Amino acid sequence: MNRVRAGDGSRSRGVDVKSGCDSTAPPLIVHVIFRLAMGGLENGLVNLINRMPRDRYRHAIVSLTDVTEFQQRITRDDVTIVALHKRPGHDLGVYRRAWRALRRLRPAIVHTRNFPTLEFLAVSACAGSARRIHGEHGREIYDLDGHNRTYNAFRKVMSLLVHRYVTVSRDLAEWLVKIVGVPGPRVTQIYNGVDTIRFHPRRDRGVPGSPPGFFPPEALVIGTVGRMQVVKDQVTLVRAFAHILKTVPEARQILRLIIVGEGPLYEESLQILRAEQCEQFAWLPGARSDIPALLNALDVFVLPSLAEGVSNTILEAMASGLPVIATAVGGNVELIEDGRTGFLVPAADPVGMANAIRRYLDDRELAPRQGAEARKKAESDFSLAAMVTNYLALYDGLLAEKGRRVENRCSTMSGVSNDVRPVRNL
Repeated sequence: MNRVRAGDGSRSRGVDVKSGCDSTAPPLIVHVIFRLAMGGLENGLVNLINRMPRDRYRHAIVSLTDVTEFQQRITRDDVTIVALHKRPGHDLGVYRRAWRALRRLRPAIVHTRNFPTLEFLAVSACAGSARRIHGEHGREIYDLDGHNRTYNAFRKVMSLLVHRYVTVSRDLAEWLVKIVGVPGPRVTQIYNGVDTIRFHPRRDRGVPGSPPGFFPPEALVIGTVGRMQVVKDQVTLVRAFAHILKTVPEARQILRLIIVGEGPLYEESLQILRAEQCEQFAWLPGARSDIPALLNALDVFVLPSLAEGVSNTILEAMASGLPVIATAVGGNVELIEDGRTGFLVPAADPVGMANAIRRYLDDRELAPRQGAEARKKAESDFSLAAMVTNYLALYDGLLAEKGRRVENRCSTMSGVSNDVRPVRNL
């Protein structure tokens, strides 16, 4: 049972917020995110917390806005959750609430993620947090290529407060170094991991709530999962689907589309389907929690994003034995082997995406063949165990560096010289 603490909206899952200052307990990491809700970044965070050994680190999550039922995905009962309820626009009070929460928690490490949390590094420094990490997980719609001078100038200033950066893709790591100007030794790249037990191959059309008769015997079902926001660009997938049904009349008998998620593009997608007279061949069930079952209903996964870091949904689809059609943006090109585990297509190109989908219509053996290769790659290259090990090394190294700094100061005072060089991660 969660207990609510008054004053800053904090929620404690079976542990008092003040336990952050217990010197006998494992070090506490405070993860600062914009909102604790269903999403790729949040899913990766939950996977990390659930699988990190309890005797190594404790965890708390500070959500700048609110907390949804997604928190139930956290299986550990010792995770403190704090909701700051930031109002839209400039909410000066959120800085005070964040400072008070961090002062009570007394973390050993504060780990912020993505641009909306960047300014809270200053709050963390003022609250006396020892070590600070900033993670880059992808770009927002207002800065798709990462070249906005104003944002990057702010990132450069805030980099003075960051001890280490971590990115989920090589693309983001190179951008931090070459465009933002972060020194290479301070940047570490760690791929997300995927639960290959929860997500596994099993073609099964029996999805609860699906429209009656939606899956004909010879159906080729394509689909995607994600927040229906502009940066995810599900509209391009809808237009590609409609284009195929218009240009290949026989496809209406077998091609089906599933889009899982909710957001601003939901109604627009429905309107396009209605205008193209193909709404009956598509299913948009909104947000769902049974993602493994929905992926098992697909034959091909499609990710039409305009920008990506490393997509958890791509990894989940690969683990489910699905080939993936993805736009050639961000970390997508690091996950998909074009022609072997799926296809890469240009962003915002419905015709190009439609041509890739048609390859699976023309060769019905292609999807299972590429899907088997995708599963092998998920198992070999993107395990949860590897992700957890790499984050443990990052956190351990950061705290060890703090200890070395203390030793250096003591040695300098006694006239002893120490030669400590940073490890080059990039």
